[in-house]
Amino acid sequence: MLLERIMRPGLEGVIAAETRLSSVNGQLGELIIGGYPLEEIAGNATFEQMVFLLWHDRLPDEQELVDFTNQLSAKRQIPQITIDLLREAATNQLDVMDALRMAADTLSLMVGEDNEPAAQTMIAAFPTIIAAYWRLLNGDDPIIPNPELSHAANYLYMLNGEEPPPAHIRALETYLNTVVDHGFNASTFAARTIISTNSDMVSAIVGAIGALKGNLHGGAPGPALDMVFEIGKVENAEAYIRQKLATGERLMGFGHRVYKVRDPRADMLNTAAEQFFVGGEQAELYQLVRDVGQVALRLLEEYKPGRNLQTNVEFYTALILHGIGLPNDLFTPTFAIGRAGGWTAHALEHQRNHDRIIRPLAQYIGETDRRWRK
Repeated sequence: MLLERIMRPGLEGVIAAETRLSSVNGQLGELIIGGYPLEEIAGNATFEQMVFLLWHDRLPDEQELVDFTNQLSAKRQIPQITIDLLREAATNQLDVMDALRMAADTLSLMVGEDNEPAAQTMIAAFPTIIAAYWRLLNGDDPIIPNPELSHAANYLYMLNGEEPPPAHIRALETYLNTVVDHGFNASTFAARTIISTNSDMVSAIVGAIGALKGNLHGGAPGPALDMVFEIGKVENAEAYIRQKLATGERLMGFGHRVYKVRDPRADMLNTAAEQFFVGGEQAELYQLVRDVGQVALRLLEEYKPGRNLQTNVEFYTALILHGIGLPNDLFTPTFAIGRAGGWTAHALEHQRNHDRIIRPLAQYIGETDRRWRK
């Protein structure tokens, strides 16, 4: 039987597999992760609980959570050769995502053939790699992981050597949970494609890092907040934004390819930002961001009527991560820390439930009648 071949650029709209991990409904503005609406779980679960849910299709009981947390904690240390590589990368001032990609590959030295322990190592070591590299890049020595701290708290601790306040930990955990999985995005699809060849977990996750590095996927949440800083006062917002829209510039932090009504991740992070900022030292920044966002939405409707361009996840990502003290260059690497939970879950799911290599077709458009000439 001949199969109908319809080309869909970028595989848009093509269903390549079944998954129980997350459901993205752009028409309704809905994101479900592990059976839970995002709004139900992101602000309540720890990151360890979220990863366990994705891996096992249920939340852990009390003892399982202790055991899983301890397993991750025990795998945070990275080999000396990884530190040496990061030191050399810092000497050459490489991008943080490049350093993460190269260092993640060295984790093969720590893992065996069993993919679940390997997945634990990848998740546990990402914060150590990123924090170590950031410190080396800034002339400081890496900080040894603290086994008594949670995944999110330990990341912040390794960046500056101080135990973070609970509000910072909760804000970061909410962010990591919000971005942990999002359907068959480019990096997740890359990981599943690699694992479908019967390759190993480290290779799959390193491939995913490479996909996330591209600015069409990992995005650039920093510029969304930079725009707010440039505006400075809400009275300046309308003229500033009108000038950008009139010259055809894109407003960073608005619009999404999938979500046609609202980005539920933006709503979740907006709620988290309100809880974090209101009543604190940076309350004025939060209010400015909210006010600028409202002006931008009004003008987007005026300049692009009917497009329904809403605030996306980048807008409030920048606000949350800036609020807990992360510099712009760590925004995408921190995204990788969260998304590693989803990458590993997809790789494990594919290996457990599928035995087919992912192998789409390409439509040939080249010449067919060339002849070799002497």
